[in-house]
Amino acid sequence: MINDIISLTNNVLWGEYQVLIYILVFAGVWFSLKLRFIQLRHFGYMFKVMKGSTQGDKSGISSYQALCTGLSARVGTGNLAGVAMAISLGGSGAVFWMWVIALLGMATGFAESILGQLYKVRDDHKEYRGGPAYYIRAGLNKPWLAVLFALCLFLGYGISFSAMQANTITDALNHTFEISPVYSGAVITLIAGIIVMGGLRSIARFAEFVVPFMGLAFILAAVTVTIINIQQVPGVLMDIINSAFGLNEAAAGALGAAIKNGIQRGLYSNEAGAGSVPHAAAGATPVPNHPVAQGYVQMLGVFIDTMVLCSCTAIVILLAKGSIGSDMEGIRITQNAMTYHMGISGDMFVAIIITLFSFTSVVANYAYAESNLHLFKLDNIYGRTIYTLLYLGMVYWGANASLKEVWNMADMALGLMTVVNISAIMLLTPTIVNLTRDYQVKLKTTNKPEFKLADVEIQGKTEKGVWS
Repeated sequence: MINDIISLTNNVLWGEYQVLIYILVFAGVWFSLKLRFIQLRHFGYMFKVMKGSTQGDKSGISSYQALCTGLSARVGTGNLAGVAMAISLGGSGAVFWMWVIALLGMATGFAESILGQLYKVRDDHKEYRGGPAYYIRAGLNKPWLAVLFALCLFLGYGISFSAMQANTITDALNHTFEISPVYSGAVITLIAGIIVMGGLRSIARFAEFVVPFMGLAFILAAVTVTIINIQQVPGVLMDIINSAFGLNEAAAGALGAAIKNGIQRGLYSNEAGAGSVPHAAAGATPVPNHPVAQGYVQMLGVFIDTMVLCSCTAIVILLAKGSIGSDMEGIRITQNAMTYHMGISGDMFVAIIITLFSFTSVVANYAYAESNLHLFKLDNIYGRTIYTLLYLGMVYWGANASLKEVWNMADMALGLMTVVNISAIMLLTPTIVNLTRDYQVKLKTTNKPEFKLADVEIQGKTEKGVWS
């Protein structure tokens, strides 16, 4: 019965009716227009705003740590297994549609991260908490909708997403090193438990150390493969474009599959609009001291995740041509493609990288769901203990479950979260526009715009004392 419910929900969101695809595209276009294509106009400023971003305070993590935490959740299975699945189901044209949803998603990610910062609160430990449930409750005054989002978040990030990431790790390690999922799953669960016990700060420090290393290592490998096969690159790029619009004879009947799978896996990878990253954005002490600063930081995260890392995976797979069998799925497509280019060391490299990519997502997912315990007044020793045990239990279960079960549950949770979050940020558009305008006006006169509530008209109210 549960599988039937999951299948029916996914059919409405992703399948026959493709409701979520229309919602995401509309939201991306909406915010791109409302913010006057800020992802293009201020593309360079995304990098500039990171200057001085390593500074935080006792209440929050630094903007750099928030970026790494956001990337640690974004950069995972979607970048390696997800891209492979998109190509196997939708052809090379799916890559183009991943780029499109990322470009539009940069504006959506900008908008939701601003709200995460604006409506953040301080908990009993004087640490920042925030995310869609918080800005739905404070900005829209809809507690029931906030609770609905929080429940979807627990189902997604608290349960199914970490299970799916653990599943990918154990599958890769079993395929390459013949390590039993029983043992690797136990080790993953144990290490994750040690890290998450320290809360957001511990997770942020872990992400700050691991994310740059693993990202640069993967980019370097992909660039090396590209240089070695440079003569084939123009043909691969033309194939992506032609397949994206059904111009190739072989792809003429697969246009819908390319669009559907490209957008679906693009969203799963960069999470723009899903309502996850605002939790990391809310935890930051922004530099400059303005909510919009975190919008730029997390917009950069969408770019790095999809336009850089997903593109690296796609080019490695497409340059491997016929070396990936039609019966493969998930991470094994990427592993075999890298083996084609680098020999057995390529298989081992992907196994190690996917372990790092997915494990950082496992621990970041914990922080996102845990931040919502405050809403239910469960951020005490009992609430945290129960949630942590449930989370770790699902990590271990996922390590030994079937790929199809885990992906279907993750797709449903992500879809439900996205519907609720997109609805909320669309309703909060006036606040997003007013905040952005205030920041850009002040940026013309100073390099570090300061936010004051009295200067901006916002919907609802923020917590007293968080912003002056």
